[in-house]
Amino acid sequence: MISKIDRSVEREKRRRRVRKKVSGTGSRPRLNVFRSLNHIYAQIVDDEKGITLATASSLEPEVKSKLDSYGNVVAALAVGELIAKKALEKGINTVVFDRAGYLYHGRVKALAEAARKGGLEF
Repeated sequence: MISKIDRSVEREKRRRRVRKKVSGTGSRPRLNVFRSLNHIYAQIVDDEKGITLATASSLEPEVKSKLDSYGNVVAALAVGELIAKKALEKGINTVVFDRAGYLYHGRVKALAEAARKGGLEF
């Protein structure tokens, strides 16, 4: 049986391995995803300057008002659409996707596909 500690250690290893290769630039920033048990967060980061260009989460009023639960696939879809909308408003249409060591499945996949559908390319 795999314990929760083992899973988090393994995710951290995957996250570090991916971050060695994935870096956001001014022309192609990084779309980072973080998921907790109750919420999902996305941010677009320019790693060269060390600044966050846009953020979206299931805590934002425009997402929260539409949902009953904030940590499920439906919430991830709403956050993906919102981050795409905010990015396009700032003139960002191409990003590098950073799944932060999470498997590309479920909420992470839903957020990525919603962001693509919203107009982001990665």
